[in-house]
Amino acid sequence: MEHSTVPPRTLPRTVIHGTRSNHESEIPVKARLSRSSCWSLLSTFVLLVGGAIAQTAPAVPAATVPAPTVLALDQIQNQADLDRTITTLDAALFDAYNRCDLVKFASFIADDVEFYHDQGGVTLGQTALTESVKKNICGRVTRELVPGTLQVYYMKGYGALEVGVHRFHHPGHEDTEGVGEGKFIHLWQYKNGAWKITRVMSYDHHAAAK
Repeated sequence: MEHSTVPPRTLPRTVIHGTRSNHESEIPVKARLSRSSCWSLLSTFVLLVGGAIAQTAPAVPAATVPAPTVLALDQIQNQADLDRTITTLDAALFDAYNRCDLVKFASFIADDVEFYHDQGGVTLGQTALTESVKKNICGRVTRELVPGTLQVYYMKGYGALEVGVHRFHHPGHEDTEGVGEGKFIHLWQYKNGAWKITRVMSYDHHAAAK
């Protein structure tokens, strides 16, 4: 089967006059229109591909929520859990004590608390203890836990026993009132979803070594 050869046709060229270069102005109109169409198709393709990639990209995982530092008694699995829980409670209790936030302070104290002090005697009940802090501590004394002295012991079915050494400062009167030091025992009970102190022993009070 024979094929006839058809000589190629030359597209007519239209010269565009203006500020363009001679080379650009001599580009056939149809050729320039085709180039514009190609750019339009290419842009559409890029947008479609970008959208598909965005839809198939893996989602960024949510931030990990840190474990709570204060655990319920039945959530405590080891000594580290117990230490972290009581250390956090001690810090919160005495932050309220130092700032004279009596509402917050009282929230850590059981209604029937018994407080035994080697120099001040016995104080019974949350109301009396909170009033004593208001009268004798607020604006006069701040408490500091001596680093490395805190010890915590598990009390099955009840809570924990906290033992340590703390110091008492007198802001604004350091030149006339020295830093005091003493030992303490706090008995913490976990009941009705909250940790509260039921017994306090505060003893061996003396001037801190300089």
